[in-house]
Amino acid sequence: MKKVLQGNEAIARGAWEAGVTVAAAYPGTPSSEILAEIAKYPEIDAEWSPNEKVAVEVAAGAAFAGTRAMACMKHVGMNVASDAFMTLSYAGVKGGLVVVVADDPFAHSSQNEQDSRNWARFAKVPMLEPGDAQECKDFTKVAFDISEQFDTPVLVKGTTRISHADSLVEEGERKASSMPLGLDRSEIPKHVMVPVNVRVARRVVEKRMRDLEAYADTFPANRMEINDPAVGVIAAGAAYMYAKEVFPQYSYLKLGMVWPLPKKLIADFFKKVKKVIVVEELDPFFETEIKALGYKIFHGKDLIPNIYELSPEIVERSLLGAKYKAPKIRADVDDIPKRPANMCPGCSHRALFYTLKKLGLYVFGDIGCYSLAAAPPLQAMHMNLCMGAGIGLAYGAGKALGAEAVGKVCAVIGDSTFLHAGIPPLMDTVYNKGYATTIILDNRITGMTGLQEHPGTGFTIKGEPANMIDYGQLVKALGVKHVSTVDPYNLKETFETVKTETERDEASVIITENGPCMLHRREKRRFPHPYYSIEVEKCTGCKTCLQLGCPAISWVGGEGVTKKGKKRKGIVSINRLQCPGCGVCAQVCKFESIVPGKA
Repeated sequence: MKKVLQGNEAIARGAWEAGVTVAAAYPGTPSSEILAEIAKYPEIDAEWSPNEKVAVEVAAGAAFAGTRAMACMKHVGMNVASDAFMTLSYAGVKGGLVVVVADDPFAHSSQNEQDSRNWARFAKVPMLEPGDAQECKDFTKVAFDISEQFDTPVLVKGTTRISHADSLVEEGERKASSMPLGLDRSEIPKHVMVPVNVRVARRVVEKRMRDLEAYADTFPANRMEINDPAVGVIAAGAAYMYAKEVFPQYSYLKLGMVWPLPKKLIADFFKKVKKVIVVEELDPFFETEIKALGYKIFHGKDLIPNIYELSPEIVERSLLGAKYKAPKIRADVDDIPKRPANMCPGCSHRALFYTLKKLGLYVFGDIGCYSLAAAPPLQAMHMNLCMGAGIGLAYGAGKALGAEAVGKVCAVIGDSTFLHAGIPPLMDTVYNKGYATTIILDNRITGMTGLQEHPGTGFTIKGEPANMIDYGQLVKALGVKHVSTVDPYNLKETFETVKTETERDEASVIITENGPCMLHRREKRRFPHPYYSIEVEKCTGCKTCLQLGCPAISWVGGEGVTKKGKKRKGIVSINRLQCPGCGVCAQVCKFESIVPGKA
């Protein structure tokens, strides 16, 4: 039966059809939907892991026991998972083990644009790259066969466009793995990666790569499409789709297995066409490897950009210099309202960052919704790098500045991010007598990636009740002596608490409570009033409330006079439909012009 599926849905379907029984992931766009879809299959034990390294280790343990298992993540998640993954290449597998890594060219929702093909070369493992939803399903299934045949973990690479694009998929039946379940004590030399065993395993890895190179030449998804022999294009995934759409007359070498490369097939392709163009996103991965084989590339990264994602228009412009003609649309682009990234109306993070700005603190931030605090008008996040880094950065700055850092710096981290990577740097801060204050923003969910559960929410991915982390007890166990909780919607309390804690000459932690995500499915903050409105006669047009950056508050022009007879150039307006009634704006208004609305 054929069905329209998103790329990530198709990967999940492929995992089910391949007989996967264990799947683990940490959410990250554009990969998040994979595990969410897998969790819908009762035959698969799915879990949100605290981070990507744990997810790979869980999947690896299941594979060592003989079942088929999968781990999923976005490209930066491979940085976290690599410690386990790099050695898995040496240890091999038993049941099939597939790691899906979804790249984000153009950094739509990421802190960098790294090209995950480099992990395949680095770890000496095979990688497949699908170009549509059908290939997402098919490549996932065949990846498990390759994993078991060659005793290796296999990478399947997605990208934002492939992960989130819909196309027709021919669905199949589930087929269980033929591997026997059980743990084999005789495999100690294979699975215990101490130096004496590593040296033996390294020779096995090199032989495996030679075998995989031979396999790549016969892999059906590596195929030649000979049309006009004047020009041949080598491409994979989305890049192949774009080039094929713009230049259907060219000949193609379409690579489904992007590592190792099919050397004989490449040699044959060069014999069949006169000029070869390599079209690929981000790094000149194919181009570098093909040039290293001694072949001359007619065009590659000299024309195709090595930053941002490609599109048919970019490929066309790059190779022909043609001017792209945008399709006609009814509305003028300049007439479309601008929609800058912003936190939701009523978000508890907004009140906290407003406080941090008022205190003039240098804020070392982290990855999550609260990264939006870096944008105007708050501009209250001053640095972030990766998951969990804010705490270490603040501690390091304190080491450099000494007593000068007291009362001037803090670290801010979300609940899910804290559990992912924030515990070790906080432990380090306490152990090495750092000054920094860490603020844990507990919104009871993994917010920006789509409201996924984590060990602090009290529920599993399948909605089953689970143990719920007590952050206060956890940080006390790490040695933090000063632990405070605040209601971020209470600006006076939050201001006083943050000021007190950041002025300490030792580590402290503040935990925001009663501020679940405004989009939370299960929990919602119950505000005392349904919404707030403006008493026009009292509003002076001072714009103080606009500094909150709340989408529900806007500026209305037009001169007027206040109740006390003072002239004003305009007033603010609160959109009743957007306002959830958090009351933060009323707290910052000095003229009491923001009042509870009537239901």
